[in-house]
Amino acid sequence: MTDSDDKTMGPADIRRILNLLPHRYPMLLVDRVESMVRDTSIHAVKAVTINEPFFQGHFPGRPIMPGVLIIEALAQAGGVLAIESLGLAGSGKLVYFMGIDGVKFRKPVEPGHLLDLHVTILQAKRNICKFEGRAMLGDQLATECQFTAMIADPPSD
Repeated sequence: MTDSDDKTMGPADIRRILNLLPHRYPMLLVDRVESMVRDTSIHAVKAVTINEPFFQGHFPGRPIMPGVLIIEALAQAGGVLAIESLGLAGSGKLVYFMGIDGVKFRKPVEPGHLLDLHVTILQAKRNICKFEGRAMLGDQLATECQFTAMIADPPSD
């Protein structure tokens, strides 16, 4: 990511995302970061394609992205924001999803859609962050929710 000032960062490709998140195919659901303001917000993107493995069974003849995976995509975008905001890139720390509130599914997400993931930090205390997320299809709201995550060391073997 390039810095235009100390807090604002603009586009990050998949290589940077792979350095920040431990997720890998088929569970990596963030393809690009369009912009980010550390400690504040992120706009990331998920390109939804018919090649996603979940479309084989959800649903044959009418492929729709499962709502839980839309929420996971929002949570992963929040993870990128948290790791960058806390300066933890390369530390091995993980962002654990803890809870979700107020989920509303407004519009189905289908193959060919570009899912814009907008996540804002509502509250950050030590290693716990509360976020608000909106998944957009253009100017239409697909999903909205609030979620909480914890930053911690990975479990020991």
